[in-house]
Amino acid sequence: MSRLLGIDLGERRIGIAVADADGRALPLVTLRRARSAAADADALRRLVDEQAAGELIVGLPLEANGHEGPQVAITRAWAKAVEAHLDGVSISFRDERLSSHVAEARVGPMKRGRSGGPPSATQRAEHRARVDREAAAVILQDELDVRARLAR
Repeated sequence: MSRLLGIDLGERRIGIAVADADGRALPLVTLRRARSAAADADALRRLVDEQAAGELIVGLPLEANGHEGPQVAITRAWAKAVEAHLDGVSISFRDERLSSHVAEARVGPMKRGRSGGPPSATQRAEHRARVDREAAAVILQDELDVRARLAR
């Protein structure tokens, strides 16, 4: 069975997580969004090949009431465009509501800057990237847990 990669798609970044052999989702990397889905697919292709992944689990940003809003349409369109460039890799979706909140709780507060001052731009960017990777792991772990329950 090929490995799964979890995707937390944002406007500026893509958080990526990978499933290990024990069924745990681990944060992997955060990519900067490219100008096109095709360019995003090129970056994802390298990760898919490195991780021997056969499926991407993309977080679906449903509204709080469970309805699909405009962001869901954007996510689905991106996934369709990426899938067209990733031969042999399927894409599934998983509800991502609250994944960022869970990720932020896991990562903890942003570190303070020098002498306790505000964080630097670099610290802020790294913190956001860590949260994105962790959110991808939350999304992927949800999918792994559902699949494990169904397999029983």
